[in-house]
Amino acid sequence: MKQATIFSLSLFLLLWSTTLAISPAPAAAPKAPAAKTPHTPKAAAPSPKPLVPTLPQSPDSPDSVPDDITRILKKAKMFSTLIRLLKTTEIINNVNSQLITAKTGGITILAPDDSAFSNLKAGFLNSLNEGQKIELVQFHILPEYVSSSNFDSLSNPVQTVAGKDPVRLPLNVNALGNSVNISTGVVNATILGVVYSDNKLGIYHVDKVLLPLDFFVTNKAPALAPSSLAKAPKAAKENSSDDDQEETNQDHNKSGALSLSRTKLMSLGIALVAMATMWS
Repeated sequence: MKQATIFSLSLFLLLWSTTLAISPAPAAAPKAPAAKTPHTPKAAAPSPKPLVPTLPQSPDSPDSVPDDITRILKKAKMFSTLIRLLKTTEIINNVNSQLITAKTGGITILAPDDSAFSNLKAGFLNSLNEGQKIELVQFHILPEYVSSSNFDSLSNPVQTVAGKDPVRLPLNVNALGNSVNISTGVVNATILGVVYSDNKLGIYHVDKVLLPLDFFVTNKAPALAPSSLAKAPKAAKENSSDDDQEETNQDHNKSGALSLSRTKLMSLGIALVAMATMWS
């Protein structure tokens, strides 16, 4: 009986240990998913700082390109003289048409205010002929759109609608710090602010009328070659000396001939007197 009990207990222990060996190990607990790092959007690059400030009285810039520049200038209330010149020269029609039809490019207008025109010499505008008035207005228009932050990217001399001639029509732009200066060889002007700007038209207020150098340069006769200038006085001097010598020789000859004639007359007179004395 005791042996049977021990055998049963041994059998039970054997079966239990076998069951533990066969039973699969418990599955490992799933790993917690790694925490995702939140995506940080890249900061947008700051837009270039405008070199030219927007004026308080500037009209609002619409999304579409305007078809009448005079309306913008009138709204600013200080460009009456420029508006009159744009109309009398009929350049305003060409500019408005170009803004409507052009798909690329654009236009930039450097607009002097009424006080800038009033500071010109009295009667200056009236002294200009029609061709000069057209050139004056064209000299204030660039055949491309320049934003308020891109004046420092222009190449000097800057081309205007009047042309690109560094001798007759120089226009140089110098952007330094927050100021943009313009030089024409006659005047030095400063851009005071933005009157209007969109993606095709920029109008900027300048404090002086941009006078082309062409108005003040007179054509001079070409100078003679240095060699001819050096030889001319010498040749003249030699010719003058020869003439003087010839005149002197002629005077001497005349004087000698006259002296000889007088001597002969005196001799003849003496002979006649002697003969008259003998006959008497």
